[in-house]
Amino acid sequence: MSPSPAKPCTAFAGTRLLRRGPLADVALAAKAATEAGESVLVFDDATGRLIDLDLRGSDPEILARLDPPSTPDATEPKAPGKGRGRPKLGVVAREVTLLPRHWDWLAAQPSGASATLRRLVDEARRRGAPQQQRRSAQTAAYHFMQALAGDLPGYEEATRALFADDRAGLEQTTAGWPPDVRDHAIHLAFDAVNEPEAD
Repeated sequence: MSPSPAKPCTAFAGTRLLRRGPLADVALAAKAATEAGESVLVFDDATGRLIDLDLRGSDPEILARLDPPSTPDATEPKAPGKGRGRPKLGVVAREVTLLPRHWDWLAAQPSGASATLRRLVDEARRRGAPQQQRRSAQTAAYHFMQALAGDLPGYEEATRALFADDRAGLEQTTAGWPPDVRDHAIHLAFDAVNEPEAD
């Protein structure tokens, strides 16, 4: 499955930040840089992982590969016919396995088992959101650092500071790194968490 052309990404030419922005813009900047003989890596800002792009052909051809027409995939399971659930709300019926005491408690709830489970899941998601965002930011920064900074001095200390949620320690241990690499690692680890998500 191709990543969305609007996905926030960052391209590096060596250790120099080439372009940050939507994947479509980053891909075209990467194409121009590779045609100029530079080695370019493109990273997904949400995960810190490398994105493999096919930069052959013209700019419109590259953009067309990023946004292929939506056709049903033969490998995707076919949507079942009419069945249980509330399709207009996007409700999907799946099996849940609980102990008898859990079923007894759910049965006693005034809104019913399904509504109660949905409410409990939503509450847990809200409570865990900040911690999950921190973990995701740390993981994205780690993947990026592993790809571009794994051989740089202080890498081990930097990863320890990253997972200790120690911004000052990360800044200190990465002070000797190429500025763009250091700044992007810190951005992914601490600043990107507070940015609004792209649609």
